[in-house]
Amino acid sequence: METPPTRAWDRLIRQEYVHGSLYTDEAIFREELEKIWYRTWVYVGHVSEIPQPNDYVLKTIGLEEIIMTRDRDGQVHLLHNRCPHRGNRVCVKHQGNARSFTCAYHGWNFGNDGQLKGYPYPSGYPDDKRKELGLGRVARMGIYNGFVFGALAADGPTLEQHLGPAKATLDNVCRNSPEGEILLNTGFLQHKVKANWKLLVENETDGYHPQVTHASIFDVADSGIGALYNENAASVTRAFGNGHSELDLRPEFRKFNEPMRWFGTTADRLPDYVAKMKAAYGEEQAHEIMVDGVRHVMIFPNLFIAEIQLFVLQPLSVNETVQHVTALQFKGAPDLNRRMRQQTMGSVGPAGFLLADDAEMYERTQMGVQQRNPEWLYLGRGSHREHTEPDGCVVGNVTDDMPSRHLWKHYQSLMEAA
Repeated sequence: METPPTRAWDRLIRQEYVHGSLYTDEAIFREELEKIWYRTWVYVGHVSEIPQPNDYVLKTIGLEEIIMTRDRDGQVHLLHNRCPHRGNRVCVKHQGNARSFTCAYHGWNFGNDGQLKGYPYPSGYPDDKRKELGLGRVARMGIYNGFVFGALAADGPTLEQHLGPAKATLDNVCRNSPEGEILLNTGFLQHKVKANWKLLVENETDGYHPQVTHASIFDVADSGIGALYNENAASVTRAFGNGHSELDLRPEFRKFNEPMRWFGTTADRLPDYVAKMKAAYGEEQAHEIMVDGVRHVMIFPNLFIAEIQLFVLQPLSVNETVQHVTALQFKGAPDLNRRMRQQTMGSVGPAGFLLADDAEMYERTQMGVQQRNPEWLYLGRGSHREHTEPDGCVVGNVTDDMPSRHLWKHYQSLMEAA
């Protein structure tokens, strides 16, 4: 691993400002790969993507291609897609079901648990190499509520320490299923944008832009969503620490106390779902869950969940990022799931309205930060009114820059780490 240069990060990150080069400098991007993507916990995938024994799917951690597999005994594995012999990719199909992978270059064969099973002409090796030359394994893997995370560094905080209070938001997502589980089984759309990955991370819990950037779709759809992102609304933004944040619209939904308003509908239009939720959680708790809905949560550095869909961010270069997006599906809720698929296509599909707005802003910003003047980006909105809750989370107005300020604070701590 190349040793990154020593930088004075406090010269690039100030309390209310960040330097434009943080989005455009190729050397900084390479250093981020080593200190963030290849050292900390990164979301990889969900167990529902490999539901059957011997299922597999290709994923990424930074620029590293990872095979997420389920072996015949049901155990999940994260394997590097690189033959230890001459470095060839051993898996070329995006997903499938296979008990083993065979390198097409020299025929080495690996079980879906990563173990080397055999190779042609074994007499060419003085000793049996099968135990020592398996596929590389991601150093650490953790699964929380079906969400699979990997860390390429052997040492560091546990997954629970990394998630901290943000765990509750993943619990919240699953509670919206009458069976307590989500499914990611509808396939992913991929959107490539010419923008630095951090611009996307900042946007996901930015409550300042929706009324401006998405004004046209809110007007056409005659939606009341825009009013939730208003300085006078009760909605808040919250920083959980470790770069994680959320937009919490529950205070607004609780004013109306109407189940399924968060989804833009009413309980009587989803009778099967409502009945199952009441049976699973009881009348009172089901009512509370269906009023609150799913929040907008960003799990640093690459997992974003937004009410009806899930995004995974994949950096390609300093100025290119892929967004992988799929509809959330709640196990045991076919009537709700059908509508979630339809709304996902309308909002972030190939002709979707919301994602097109955001993608345009990402790319315009990437072009803008390459200009020389002004050098610094201002992130001070709301710094005078944020406050800390008893659990240590920091809360601000829904329109404030607070999530970005705390994101950069965490970013600096990671980049300064030895």
